[in-house]
Amino acid sequence: MYDVIIVGARAAGAATAMLLARDGLRVLAVDRAEFPSDTLSTHQVQLPGVAKLARWGLLDKVVASGAPPTREVRFDTGAAVVNGRFPPFEGVDALYSPRRTILDALLVDAARAAGAEVRERFQVEEIAVADGRITGRAKGGRMVAERARLIVGADGKHSLVARAAAAPAYHERSPQTVASYTYWAGVPLDRGEIYAGERRAVGAWPTNDGLVMTYVAWPAEEFGAFRADVEGNLLATLDLAGELGERIRSGERAERIRTIPDLPARFRRPFGPGWALVGDAGLVLDPITGQGIGHAFRDAELLSAAVVEGLGGGRPLETTLAEYTRKRDEDSLPMYEFTAQLAALAPPKPQERALFAALAAKPAEADRFLGVIAGSVPIPSYLAPANLFRVIGPRGMAKLALSRLRAAR
Repeated sequence: MYDVIIVGARAAGAATAMLLARDGLRVLAVDRAEFPSDTLSTHQVQLPGVAKLARWGLLDKVVASGAPPTREVRFDTGAAVVNGRFPPFEGVDALYSPRRTILDALLVDAARAAGAEVRERFQVEEIAVADGRITGRAKGGRMVAERARLIVGADGKHSLVARAAAAPAYHERSPQTVASYTYWAGVPLDRGEIYAGERRAVGAWPTNDGLVMTYVAWPAEEFGAFRADVEGNLLATLDLAGELGERIRSGERAERIRTIPDLPARFRRPFGPGWALVGDAGLVLDPITGQGIGHAFRDAELLSAAVVEGLGGGRPLETTLAEYTRKRDEDSLPMYEFTAQLAALAPPKPQERALFAALAAKPAEADRFLGVIAGSVPIPSYLAPANLFRVIGPRGMAKLALSRLRAAR
C-alpha cells in the first residue's frame, strides 16, 4: 500500500511525486503516456515557476537542455508598444519555454531519483476514491489494483479523479478563445513577443533546438472560420504582430499546427475524503497568459506540504488540505480574472490606453508590468488606483478624464 497514488505524471503530477518522495512518503505515479512525449502547451515557465525549478535543483538541467532564457519582451498592446525586461524574482530574471518533451521527462526522472515509483503507459480503468484504490493496466499487461491513503488527480482538465470524486466546479467560464500552436525554424528571435489586438492575440517565444513557438488566439465563436483555412488564418494573424509575420514567412514551419477550441476556465474544489487535485485537474484558465505550468508547480508545493503534514499527523489532513485550497484560490483569483479580461480579445479601454501609453514612455514601469504578466508582481497592488495614478501621472489622468467626459456626451 502506498501513501499517495498520483494519476498523471506530467508537470503537476511529476513535481508533486518528487516533492512527496523527497519528504519520505511512498509514492506511485501513473500516466498513460510514455516519456519523453509531447503535449499541447503554452511552454512558458513564468518567473515564479523558474524560481521553483531553481529551488528544486532542476533549473540547471532545463538550461542544459538548450531551452534559452527569455529576459526581454516586446508587447504590442494595440494602443502602444511596450518594451521591457522581467524584474528579478527570488533570484531569477528570465522565463524559459522548454519543450514538454524535455520538461516532463526531466521532472519524471527527478521523481524517480527522489524515490517515487513512476509507471508509464499505464491506463487507469477505474478509480474508487472512498477506498483509495485505482485499477488499471500497463500496455499489454494484466489488470492490477493499487491502493493508497490518498489519491491525487494530476490528470488534466478532464480529470478522471475529479470525475470519480464529483469535485464541484466554481468561478466557471465557457471557453473564450481557440488557440493554435506550431514551431518554426530559421526565425531569429531573442526575446518574447506578444501582440494583443481586437479579436486576435499572438505570442512568440524561443524554445529548444533553435525553434520558435508561436501561439495564436481567436474568439471561440470564430472556430469554424479559423479551421476552414488553419494555415492561412494562422499566417494572417501573425502578420498583425508588427514585422513578426515577415520573419516567420522567411523561416520554415518545423512541425504540424495544433489547434484547440477546448479551453474552459474553472476552479474545482481540490480535495475531499481520500482524494486531492493538483494542476489543471483543480484549476484551469485560458492559455493567453501562459500560467499553467507555473500554477502547476505552485500547487505541487502547496499540496505536497499539506499532504506531508496531514499524513504525518501534525494536523488533520482535512485541515491541511483546506488550507491548501485557500492559499491556491487567494493566489489564483486575481490572475484568473486578469486572464479572462485578456481572453475577451476586446479593444483597450480608455484607462488601459492611458496605462499603456505611460508604460511605453517609462522603461522601469514597463518592467514592473511585465512582472504582472509573469505573475511575479501582485496584480491587485499594481492595478490599485493609487498605483495607476502614480504610473499614468496627473497629465495622463487629466487626458483620461477628458476622454471619459467626451464619451459621456
